[in-house]
Amino acid sequence: MTGAVSALAVDVRVRARDLDVDLEVADGEVVALLGPNGAGKSTLLDLVAGLLRPDDGEVLLDGAPLVRVGSGGTGGGTGGGTGGGSGGTAWVPPHRRRTAMLAQQPLLFPHLDARDNVAFGPRAAGAPRRTARTTADAWLARVGLADLAHRRPAQLSGGQAQRVAIARALAADPRLLLLDEPLAALDAETAPAVRQLLREVLRDPAAPRTAVVVTHDVLDALLLADRVVVVEHGRVVEEGPAAAVLTRPRSAFAARIAGLDALRGTWRLQPDGSGAVVDAAGRAVVGTPEGTAPADGAAAVAVWRPSAVAVHPGGVPSPAGSPRTVLDVVVTELEPLGDRVRVRAGDLAADVTAAAVADLGLAPGAAVRFAVKATEVAVHPV
Repeated sequence: MTGAVSALAVDVRVRARDLDVDLEVADGEVVALLGPNGAGKSTLLDLVAGLLRPDDGEVLLDGAPLVRVGSGGTGGGTGGGTGGGSGGTAWVPPHRRRTAMLAQQPLLFPHLDARDNVAFGPRAAGAPRRTARTTADAWLARVGLADLAHRRPAQLSGGQAQRVAIARALAADPRLLLLDEPLAALDAETAPAVRQLLREVLRDPAAPRTAVVVTHDVLDALLLADRVVVVEHGRVVEEGPAAAVLTRPRSAFAARIAGLDALRGTWRLQPDGSGAVVDAAGRAVVGTPEGTAPADGAAAVAVWRPSAVAVHPGGVPSPAGSPRTVLDVVVTELEPLGDRVRVRAGDLAADVTAAAVADLGLAPGAAVRFAVKATEVAVHPV
């Protein structure tokens, strides 16, 4: 990790989980971590929070080490305490890291009412009881629960309990907020209101928050985050402004949650002067580079809309006409989308009408051909 000091800088490896991540978060920035289950997103939060120790590397907050071990330091060291300095090992215990974690479940103390749950952080930091409760009342009012201050967790709805958890995390005045799918356990009616609350808190211009949000929801990324980082197989495979990643994805996972098709591989020039992205399985997608074309042999990704894909019966001659890609695929899933049906074939998809599903006899296991014109495929260098 080099350059100016970031609010958070992570360069860690965990061998048992095949995690090797280098990540920085600027002061006041909200970063969304996206990726499939098991990619390492929650592991990364646990490393920052101090719930897990890396085999090698370091985590820095405002330039000071929260943990440094192995080649992340220069040997020797403190074994505990606050670390400090640029060398040696370091370990700051979780309660001294100035971080707060908000998870899927509120995890409120069942024997305390809402006010005392929220007051716990200030009290643990040494604030007098009266001061801590005043802070708690202010945050409960901020999350719209001032009239429920005396209720215990068992007397709160799921949405109300999560609001109390948000207030408790923020009442501790953390330097860094860690959110691990905080809306995943909420119902469809409650989640939008809590998402809006988080947006207001994180985006407050008077007190901008530095935060890392783990989510599977594209709305969370678009509404809460400044930047998106995509993690797959324990590695960062893509990052950039939220809108850019979700409209011009370079990774298969980002493309899927953005509702797009993507094929990542190598850009190869064709005899007719066109070009195609060819993946490791030999699938080739003819496309049109956006901006400067990749060099022949360079890594590239082809992206297109499922609505641009025509579906044909398997085994029929390839459609004639303008340059296009034709891929032989097997249907794996049919997904209703309003007046359309999304036909999934492994990592690719096509949107067709219900009538087309009936006419083509589409069902899981059916062999069909996906065809997409080259003019519908955008190619980006990776």
